[in-house]
Amino acid sequence: MATRKIISINEDLCNGCGNCITGCAEGALQLVNGKAKLVKETYCDGFGDCIGTCPTGALKIVEKEAEEFDFDRTIEYVEQIRGAAGAEAMREAHKQHEAKMVVAAPRQGGCPGTQMRMMKQAQQQAKAVADGAMPVVMKSEISQWPVQLHLLQPKAPFFNGRELVILSTCSPVTSPDVQWRYIRGRSVAIACPKLDRTEGYVEKLAEIFTSNDIPRVIILRMEVPCCGGLTAMVKAALELGKPQNMVVDEVVMSLEGEITRTNRIY
Repeated sequence: MATRKIISINEDLCNGCGNCITGCAEGALQLVNGKAKLVKETYCDGFGDCIGTCPTGALKIVEKEAEEFDFDRTIEYVEQIRGAAGAEAMREAHKQHEAKMVVAAPRQGGCPGTQMRMMKQAQQQAKAVADGAMPVVMKSEISQWPVQLHLLQPKAPFFNGRELVILSTCSPVTSPDVQWRYIRGRSVAIACPKLDRTEGYVEKLAEIFTSNDIPRVIILRMEVPCCGGLTAMVKAALELGKPQNMVVDEVVMSLEGEITRTNRIY
């Protein structure tokens, strides 16, 4: 036993959708009596890929005393339940984890979103400040208040007739382009699927979508797995509301502020 990061499931929030089962490459989660359950501690690597698939916020990574993740036995288990293709998918997932890991050893687990790292541009920026260089001051493009999803009223006048950008909390501080590229001329909602209390988010988003004439929604999220929960909540809201004449695009940003992919999801 060791103190490490591992998945935790809030059964009160779990709706039994099963998205996390397929979202976990290690097969560590299964549905039992309509609720997601951790099959075995040694099968969970603590990376949290499953978090981004949960529309209700029932999953989170916690640090507690647990059995160590066993890569070799987990591979054997996955091959038994999902075949050779499943085992290969797990190996590929762990290659991606290892590429993102900075501090923790790959097989010790740990959410990529919590790993410390120093960006390449940080030293250059520090030197520029030391040399007395003054950056160009950019004005805010925010045209409404509030912006946090908890505080927004679904029928607020700034939603109607405008595109809506749904930002992960980290994205505006990751890239200086967010203000003019995504916020300018749009209404804004900011949320964190990992750290916010997300109860009611899906229903509020559904009401925003159906109560207003919104031609396009842009989801701007980080590449870390847990941030995929933002997209999952929007998808769940679309199932509730099914708005007409609205398109939804997902934009994924790297930790360095680069756009890595864009997907049309609705």
